[in-house]
Amino acid sequence: MSDSAPRRVRVRAPELIGRGGWLNTGDKQYSLADLRGRIVLLDFWTFCCINCLHVLDELRELEEKHRDTVVVIGVHSPKFVHEAEHGAVVDAVERYGVGHPVLDDPELATWKQYAVRAWPTLVVIDPEGYVVAQHAGEGHVHAIERLVTELEAEHEAKGTLRRGDGPYVAPEPEPTVLRFPGKALVLPSGHFLVSDTTRHQLVELAADGESVVRRIGSGRRGFADGPADAASFNEPQGLAPLPDGSVVVADTVNHALRRLDPTTGEVTTLAGTGRQWMQADATSGPARDVNLSSPWDVAHWNGKVWIAMAGIHQLWTYDPEEGTVSVAAGTTNEGLVDGPAEEAWFAQPSGLAATPERLWLADSETSALRWVDLDGTVRTAVGTGLFDFGHRDGAAEQALLQHPLGVTALPDGSVAVSDTYNHALRRFDPATGEVTTLATDLREPSDAVLVGEDIVVVESARHRLTRLRLPEEAVKVASVAHRTQRAATEVAPGALRLDVVFQAPAGQKLDTRYGPSTRLLVSSTPPELLAGGEGAGTDLSRTLRLDPAVGEGVLHVSAMAASCDDAPENAYPACHVHQQDWGVPVRLVEGAADRLPLVLAGMDPDQRDH
Repeated sequence: MSDSAPRRVRVRAPELIGRGGWLNTGDKQYSLADLRGRIVLLDFWTFCCINCLHVLDELRELEEKHRDTVVVIGVHSPKFVHEAEHGAVVDAVERYGVGHPVLDDPELATWKQYAVRAWPTLVVIDPEGYVVAQHAGEGHVHAIERLVTELEAEHEAKGTLRRGDGPYVAPEPEPTVLRFPGKALVLPSGHFLVSDTTRHQLVELAADGESVVRRIGSGRRGFADGPADAASFNEPQGLAPLPDGSVVVADTVNHALRRLDPTTGEVTTLAGTGRQWMQADATSGPARDVNLSSPWDVAHWNGKVWIAMAGIHQLWTYDPEEGTVSVAAGTTNEGLVDGPAEEAWFAQPSGLAATPERLWLADSETSALRWVDLDGTVRTAVGTGLFDFGHRDGAAEQALLQHPLGVTALPDGSVAVSDTYNHALRRFDPATGEVTTLATDLREPSDAVLVGEDIVVVESARHRLTRLRLPEEAVKVASVAHRTQRAATEVAPGALRLDVVFQAPAGQKLDTRYGPSTRLLVSSTPPELLAGGEGAGTDLSRTLRLDPAVGEGVLHVSAMAASCDDAPENAYPACHVHQQDWGVPVRLVEGAADRLPLVLAGMDPDQRDH
């Protein structure tokens, strides 16, 4: 490095390897050597993870602005068994409009080489092939943008920057009627209204579930109200009818609720600003003034529209009479905790179904079916936590689902679950406490609606609605149980030093104007794993005490840091919130590491030049 260049910790970047090979490259395979001279940004993601989807959207502007110097590569690192299937990754890349090459790494080979511990993680590699920064979670693009600008200038001066077109090759569009549809409802006419998520539209289909009556939305990503042909959406999902005949739409990537008048096709905005909710933002107020975060489904229950706020693991409500929104349940911590609404934990709630007594919800990341009682108490019917999933019928307390996205109330008081990653429709009967399988060989079912004695399933990855007769007898399937593929981190029993690494981006400093600018929350599953060190605090380093009698479990770590532009003359500096939740499976082994570093932003100081 030249004397004038900034000094950075630089670690030689490991090779990119993945048994699934490369997508979005026109079938060409790449190595790091092929990318020398470019700034490479690795995005470790998995398609179940809402924070990963947020980062995909955060990166779009950066990719466009620096397309001749920066190559973004998505490294797909699966959590669920279904996500290790190559075809499912191909689908996800199209479904979410991923506009850069993706390396399919089903065995987490590259994940392990880069010592990644969280989805999403971003790693910056300079034009000479060295890792110069790592960031976990969302909200880091402003810092990466600044680093990219510095690297461009530095390597332009050294003659080590190579400009030009990147390796991305767009796939050919497919001519299906629907493309990765998300949710559906039956209109009073008997027609279906379907959120055609990847095409950014709503589609009205005739009663046959196939013939297009009309399309609502321009078909381009956008956030515009107006008539059916001019309005625009951004990956819409959930739909719910209101008593006045209108339909509420969860406009997921716009972080908004929209209203459709089915008679005129007019689209208006009910709630949200178009900006994503971040920690410290308002949690109630006039609906058009409050930020939301990836609303995935909506349901009208007890006079309010309930919102599955997948992006921050909560349930919110919209009050149509008052025109306000507010948090109804959940703490923003990710996990499975029952109890009073304000204390409950969720994990990407993605499907809702209202009955007079209960609001049912599909809690996707815990592979759980849960419900809210009329008194606000949250309870779990099926599911145990973030890392256990599978396809197992029988008594609910031992039954298993895999990342369900939809739930449908059935006439007999039971519920059907769109068990998305098991490609199945399941049923839970509260009267017997039993879970059965209604249908298999569906492809990523994401919702279902009742039509007479039939159930019509949104078969998202087959791009269609599929009509099934509700069977008298459930389908029998072999029992399968899984745990998430990530290997447990071996740590020493007793004292464990937890260090969340955070270095404010260049030109910024920690924002301490209103008190501490950092927050750390630690808990464990099972709770007995932590003999000390659990709870909330403001220091990003903490000594935990692990009970050797427990042996293994999961550490849940949530960290937040706020940084602001470091310009004394600026009375209103731009500020940014960096946040990430980690679920770290650990196994207690004598003589193993007594320090656990988790990188929120920057480089762990224990890493040195290689």
